[in-house]
Amino acid sequence: MNEPYARRLKEIQPFRVMKLLARANELAGMGHQVVHMEVGEPDFPTPAPIVRAGMAALSSGLTRYTAAQGIWQLREAIAAHYARCYGLELAPERIFVTAGGSGALLMASALLMDPGDGLLMTDPGYPCNRHFVKAFNGDGQLVPVTPDDGYQLNGQLVERAWLPTTRGVLLASPANPTGAVVPRGDLEGISEAVRSRSGHLVVDEIYHGLIYAPDTAISVLEVDASAFVVNSFSKYFGMTGWRLGWLVVPPEAIAEAEKLAQNLFICASSIAQQAALAAFETESLEIMERQREEFRARRDFLVPALREIGFGVPRIPEGAFYVYARIPEGLGPGEPLCERLLEEHLVAVTPGTDFGFYLAEQHVRFSYAQNLDVLREGVDRIAGAVRAWSGA
Repeated sequence: MNEPYARRLKEIQPFRVMKLLARANELAGMGHQVVHMEVGEPDFPTPAPIVRAGMAALSSGLTRYTAAQGIWQLREAIAAHYARCYGLELAPERIFVTAGGSGALLMASALLMDPGDGLLMTDPGYPCNRHFVKAFNGDGQLVPVTPDDGYQLNGQLVERAWLPTTRGVLLASPANPTGAVVPRGDLEGISEAVRSRSGHLVVDEIYHGLIYAPDTAISVLEVDASAFVVNSFSKYFGMTGWRLGWLVVPPEAIAEAEKLAQNLFICASSIAQQAALAAFETESLEIMERQREEFRARRDFLVPALREIGFGVPRIPEGAFYVYARIPEGLGPGEPLCERLLEEHLVAVTPGTDFGFYLAEQHVRFSYAQNLDVLREGVDRIAGAVRAWSGA
């Protein structure tokens, strides 16, 4: 008997954090005060200028299809963003506006992968990356990384891990779940290793606005003009539900990428595109920079607080809003620990098994996308749970 669905689905794992979120919301619906430290969604509202621009687009009837590549004004604004932030001259023709960063990753996977091809990526790492590749019958070739590696790949790791089927490398900087940033020297080494093997380099820069040491905010395009870059309006710009992102492609890939955009999406939301034009206005940028400083304060509270409880955090996250932490001795593995924290102490945390396989059961991920009062309450509850379970 034939399989009812595609065989590739057996290799795509569910996103466990969504199950936890559903249960947390169920408990909240029963009247319990749940502390959410599981989902990577900022608690800040979309900046008011962006909302106003979206409402104006609706009022003006700008609700029709756009060009598959996105409206020209937004692609120009994104190009100007690269000039302002990185000193890069980027042709708007190379920019494709997509349905979220996920749409950009989907396009990149469709553009680069043939059945049996692989992309090197970190373990731990964002799980959907390897699942996008699998959707095109490719393989996420996971490379274990440790705190000693900065939780990131480098040129030597790429050279050692490269296989005959490897098509290229997919990085995330800053990374989910570790918050790790790839330094310039390592970006250069990775780029050289990939280029010398006629491969492709794809870099997810979705959290780039949320890097806490500005001098480390280096776009891969500063060291490799032929790289593919994924970005999004979700995290720094606070537009998660608007579902808008972009993909930068090298000039020689424009025609093929446009063909894919036309067929996969028709276009991104016209309303979200009009709203996103306001994301680059001074008022919006000032709001988002204040929010970045608030995220930094949250990180600076949460890391020492978790260490005090007994969680292992060997490196301070350099970006995003996550802490990837080793579970205190005797309290693992991660999945049952997260279930107990939620059911017994009403704190939602994500198990490390969502992000790969290497030592995953020994880790959990904390999100500091909630405000400091919420984080303090969560830490107090976790500390009480650890004391109770360890018999202290």
